[in-house]
Amino acid sequence: MTDLTKLTATEIAGLVAAGETSAVEVTQAHLDRIAAVDDRVHAFLHVDAEGALAAARDVDERRAAGERLGPLAGVPVAVKDVLTTKGVPTTVGSKILEGWRPPYDSTIVRRLRAAGTVMLGKTNMDEFAMGSSTEYSAYGPTHNPWDLNRIPGGSGGGSAAALAAYEAPLAIGSDTGGSIRQPGAVTGTVGAKPTYGGTSRYGLVAFSSSLDTPGPCARTVLDAALLHEVIGGHDPADSTSIPQPVPDVVAAAKRGATGDLTGVKLGIVSEFVGEGAEPGVMAAFRESVDTLTKLGAEIVEVSCPNFKYALPAYYLIAPSECSSNLARFDGVRFGLRVGDDGNRSLEEVMSLTREAGFGPEVKRRIMIGTYALSSGYYDAYYGQAQKVRTLITRDFTAAFEQVDALISPTTPFVAFPIGARTSDPYQMYLADLFTIPTNLYGGPGISVPCGLSDGLPVGLQVMAPTMADDRMYRVAAALESAVGTFTPPAL
Repeated sequence: MTDLTKLTATEIAGLVAAGETSAVEVTQAHLDRIAAVDDRVHAFLHVDAEGALAAARDVDERRAAGERLGPLAGVPVAVKDVLTTKGVPTTVGSKILEGWRPPYDSTIVRRLRAAGTVMLGKTNMDEFAMGSSTEYSAYGPTHNPWDLNRIPGGSGGGSAAALAAYEAPLAIGSDTGGSIRQPGAVTGTVGAKPTYGGTSRYGLVAFSSSLDTPGPCARTVLDAALLHEVIGGHDPADSTSIPQPVPDVVAAAKRGATGDLTGVKLGIVSEFVGEGAEPGVMAAFRESVDTLTKLGAEIVEVSCPNFKYALPAYYLIAPSECSSNLARFDGVRFGLRVGDDGNRSLEEVMSLTREAGFGPEVKRRIMIGTYALSSGYYDAYYGQAQKVRTLITRDFTAAFEQVDALISPTTPFVAFPIGARTSDPYQMYLADLFTIPTNLYGGPGISVPCGLSDGLPVGLQVMAPTMADDRMYRVAAALESAVGTFTPPAL
């Protein structure tokens, strides 16, 4: 009998549509897989078995009644715990929201339900999406299925690990500085950051409002494109949502899967060649460049001189926005409330609540951001960082006048051991060295597996102009067609 958990989302959808299996059978198979392995992986913070089976039964009943359903109907999906889900715990990996059950669905979740996908539960993450290893979750780290002693990337390590461990065929992440792409790279899965504003932020618990971007995670490029198509598009509830249709990412992925990149011009970012990257990562990247050339792509080197300032600029802009956004967690309106014994002032209750509720990395970034926004320092820090952001955008604009898309390694290193970098924040921040520029620009980026280094996955990143998400899917699918997918050791 076919192991339903080992199939792609596309294959599962085909079987369900043909009546060769049911949505309930598919869902139960994945729930059984979660029960079997998640005590070792810890990809999930909450598994909604009852809700998932109810949603699956609904799909089966609607199909039996002859209703036409979407292309992903009956396919299970895991959702990063940063998106509100009505009646289902949403913690953002933090004690300050422990047990909170939102009264509404985020737009992304609402669209997933409308498409007939089956939500399995909420995945683990670095607290408030601040981290690169999923070690900063208040509920313990997630483990990489390739090596359970190593990190699965972050902040969305739970979603990526769920895919790599075959606990879900699809997942949702969010990408502020690389939190979809970097976990994808180190778990051998596909992670796509859409154009900023191309997916709705309504119901996404905010970290950095000008950077946060929800997006699809999958084991194949086509699966990611199908999920992107479901969740993307204009949302009037999000003031930053782009009032344009999603580019035809599914057609682009299918076109790329033919392995023909004739006429496509790709730029290697010269500032990223060997920049702090491990030799094994660069070796896999260079092999992939050779493969792309054989597929017909023209490869040129492109200079983006201001990319080297992206990391420091990001760590002023993102913490500044975090300082503002997280001020709402005060112990008054919802979430954790500490010290309210009738003898303390409101200010004391707020202070005690935040002390108990926020973890060390969140506190660090709040302090950095508050300082950067303070009187006398705003122009010197936050203002200057925004000017650098403009220069990086100009670099992208100039580059895309020369090439169709840019390529680089996704992350400078493969998955590192759990605990190896938690005492050195700077070394942790370097995980996003290659992904952050795309967030500051606002364009789309995707990580696709491109090889192994010391038996661990390496990802290649494709970056495209804003609202040209289809270009990155075409290139990524072409590379995938040549190098294949990568399977972790059995758990």
